[in-house]
Amino acid sequence: MSIRIGILGYGNLGRGVECAIRQNPDMELAAVFTRRNPEDVKILTNTAKVCPAGEAAQWKDQIDVLILCGGSATDLPKQTPEYAKLFHVVDSFDTHARIPEHFAAVDASAREAKKTAVISAGWDPGMFSLNRLYANAILPEGRDYTFWGKGVSQGHSDAIRRIEGVRDGKQYTIPVEEALEAVRSGENPNLTTRQKHTRTCFVVLEEGADAKRIEHEIKTMPNYFADYDTTVHFISEEELKRDHSGIPHGGFVLRSGVTGWEKEHRHLIEYRLKLDSNPEFTSSVIVACARAAYRMASAGQYGCKTVFDIPPAYLSAKSGEELRASML
Repeated sequence: MSIRIGILGYGNLGRGVECAIRQNPDMELAAVFTRRNPEDVKILTNTAKVCPAGEAAQWKDQIDVLILCGGSATDLPKQTPEYAKLFHVVDSFDTHARIPEHFAAVDASAREAKKTAVISAGWDPGMFSLNRLYANAILPEGRDYTFWGKGVSQGHSDAIRRIEGVRDGKQYTIPVEEALEAVRSGENPNLTTRQKHTRTCFVVLEEGADAKRIEHEIKTMPNYFADYDTTVHFISEEELKRDHSGIPHGGFVLRSGVTGWEKEHRHLIEYRLKLDSNPEFTSSVIVACARAAYRMASAGQYGCKTVFDIPPAYLSAKSGEELRASML
């Protein structure tokens, strides 16, 4: 039997989830729920329905896992706890500083309803989180470093677009090359947030908007820009479409550590992602986590979960026998 998936929100992430489902033969898309007029939303799967978001509850018995594709700034903190009362859910909440409170809110809803909810699925948090955990377990004497980019951050771009007076915008996260090379060379530098990355924003204003106010709001936004050297460029809508239509991203997770009785041997673990499409790769991780959510729910493992709680085999469509024969 196929795992029946619902998608809430059909932007870049929702479209990526739809494409990822097509590549997973044990899944099928049942419905897309949207806050827009359903007649204006054209999806690629001709067997799935497009419905108003307000009708999602009516699909409670027709969907195995609901994937929430809203933004972390304002959508997911409300949506995930609410929909976890009705469905097994997966989200990509990526505001690192607020994950503990988001986990607590979702866990309370999911446990009461006997549902399984996987939050913060993606590549960071998500794949990068797992690599940090593995590296720390293997090299307990060491130091972690995470560098993002160069690439477009969906969450930060979404945060920009929600500012009053902003018509559209993209945000690029850029590693400071000197800091990255210092880590690779084994210097083990003490790096502040500001020393590791810069942020560059390209913003299209609404007519008559106050550019000075908007630039100040961006640069002082907590959890997003306040701790970074941030540059804001105001450009036309035509320039944004012409020069910034792609959504690439990637980054590095490194751990520099030592082993030996006298800590005489040095080691560097490095994990890298280079992504043509940030939302499509994120969607692929989310869909694998939806499979895991379904399996955990089938085993009665209710409540909120993260990638740390998911057995690796639950992510794969392959059986345990197939995994042992082909990947171990």
